[in-house]
Amino acid sequence: MKKPDFFKRTVTISNTTYTKRVVIAFVLFAVLVTGGVYAWQWLNSQPKDDLTLKPLRKTLEANEKIFKGALDSNSRVKEYPISAAVKNVKVNGLVGIQDTIDAAQWRLQIIRAAGDTLKVSLDDIKQLPKKEVIFDFKCIEGWNQVTHWAGVPVKTFLEHYHLQGFEQMQYAGLQTPNKKYFVGIDMKSFLLPQTILCYEMNGKPLPMKQGFPLRLIIPVKYGIKHLKCIGTMFFSNTKPRDYWAELGYDYYAGF
Repeated sequence: MKKPDFFKRTVTISNTTYTKRVVIAFVLFAVLVTGGVYAWQWLNSQPKDDLTLKPLRKTLEANEKIFKGALDSNSRVKEYPISAAVKNVKVNGLVGIQDTIDAAQWRLQIIRAAGDTLKVSLDDIKQLPKKEVIFDFKCIEGWNQVTHWAGVPVKTFLEHYHLQGFEQMQYAGLQTPNKKYFVGIDMKSFLLPQTILCYEMNGKPLPMKQGFPLRLIIPVKYGIKHLKCIGTMFFSNTKPRDYWAELGYDYYAGF
């Protein structure tokens, strides 16, 4: 088959044209570099919100609105068979974890109002309907594992203890007993069917380093939101303090 003539064509340009193109390319390159340096200097001159520059925080907040808008009450992540779950679950992050917790003395404290705190034992929680969740646990550091957890769905827990009124609030806040680690969770994510107050991992009680006696498992969020060893729960219409957000990370931390 004869090839079209354009395969044989060569383009010849004059030295003057070539020089003009080179000059234009260098000018455009210089403009882009100058603009990049100026933008970088401007960005670093902006005030900070916690440890995050305000323009970056505004971008993160815009992303949060998009992700929250995509959630509905039945949003779920993919679940896996038990056979897919790893046996050796990675331990990552021990801020707020205490060396020992006496489960018999421990109580989950739910602050309903100033001076009004509901205290619930682990045995009480275990009397509620149990749900198993096997999902791909994701960390902001880039690793992930299919992991197997069990506990009571947050929504079931709230309904059992007549706390449904707090579902109208914008956020839930959680803290470890020593208050050294704390997270804020948007209520829409907190009430999803796969969000559980977890007391088992791989069919056994949580190890101490995995949040014994009770931790949060919230599959639509990265690991920084899965608070280990819950001591206190409360509700608010303003964003509760969040450990990693105060260090410059995304407050929403979802995907």
